[in-house]
Amino acid sequence: MEQYDSSFGRIELTDERLRHIVSFHPEVRSAVKHFTKCLKEPDFIKPSRRDNAVVIFYRAVSSKRRLAIVVKITVPRFILTAYFITNLKLDHENKN
Repeated sequence: MEQYDSSFGRIELTDERLRHIVSFHPEVRSAVKHFTKCLKEPDFIKPSRRDNAVVIFYRAVSSKRRLAIVVKITVPRFILTAYFITNLKLDHENKN
């Protein structure tokens, strides 16, 4: 299990959640090294549309892609999943 600091407090990444992430989003395996910075210094944070106890941290990892980390913010706080989005998709979401 890994732990990360954030503006919401300590966030856990359990072994089970890490297995989920690399199984369903294998491209994120190489981006786990960016989790610390994404959670501590996100470009921005958006609330989930489906669950008031979930927020999504976003941070650019290249000019075309952002890392999105989905976090349950009830105690204990933990990462649900992580994936990449394109900046184009994010711009489109913000216009709706």
